[in-house]
Amino acid sequence: MWIIIALVTDLFLYVSAGQDVALDFLGGYLIELSLSVDNLFVFLSIFSSFGVPQQLRHRVLHYGIIGAAVLRLVFILLGVAMVSRFEWILYIFGAVLVVNGVKMMVSHDAKENGAETSWGMRLVRKFIPVTENFCGTCFFVKRKKKETDKKKYRYATPLFVVLVVVELSDIIFAIDSVPAVFSVTTNPIIVYTSNLLAVLGLRQLYFGLEKLAKHFVYVKYGVATVLIFTGIKLVATLFGRTIPTFGSICFILFALSVCMFASLFATKKGNV
Repeated sequence: MWIIIALVTDLFLYVSAGQDVALDFLGGYLIELSLSVDNLFVFLSIFSSFGVPQQLRHRVLHYGIIGAAVLRLVFILLGVAMVSRFEWILYIFGAVLVVNGVKMMVSHDAKENGAETSWGMRLVRKFIPVTENFCGTCFFVKRKKKETDKKKYRYATPLFVVLVVVELSDIIFAIDSVPAVFSVTTNPIIVYTSNLLAVLGLRQLYFGLEKLAKHFVYVKYGVATVLIFTGIKLVATLFGRTIPTFGSICFILFALSVCMFASLFATKKGNV
């Protein structure tokens, strides 16, 4: 549904604002959507690490995506303000994207840690006590510290800790995804709407990916390739070279398609 809404929005922009604006939106949307795939794998790892029951994951993703939409707006407004005042910062964005893409390409999957030893649990416990077990869909509950106490104290639940970890992980991903969209356009409306529509579809994409994750073992290489490409595109403007948006869209689709088909072929043959 969200993909259809994004395509309808792009068609509306094509009719009302012209081909260039429509291509900018489509390019930004595809970049954000492709980078979000890696974000979803991190969500899957977080849920597995904390042992979040399947029926509670909807709630975390719902609030996590609302938080992501707000955080992206802040990042984009700050980014546009910096770019309009210091145009050279685009080249720094580009260099960061290339470095992060290379690191993603060569890094190994992180091992999952137990919920009790996670940095998220330690962080939240510095500010508020945390219950040992999940308490339904509640983020906070009130309990007595001792049976003899008359007063009840507020406790966070592990579900709130998971939400904090998800939001913090999205901040890390925004550092990559927002500058990547700047490689297509610096129009704040186009940047945010393309980001927003991609983010809003993450909850539905997650549950599809959860069932298919074991089949897409090489997708991270496609995401890393997109990061490196967008970084190179930004840095290339320093030397007076520009890569057309249409060419960027074709390259992104090609890179992701190759990695997806390679993943399916490898899993079918039993090589991974």
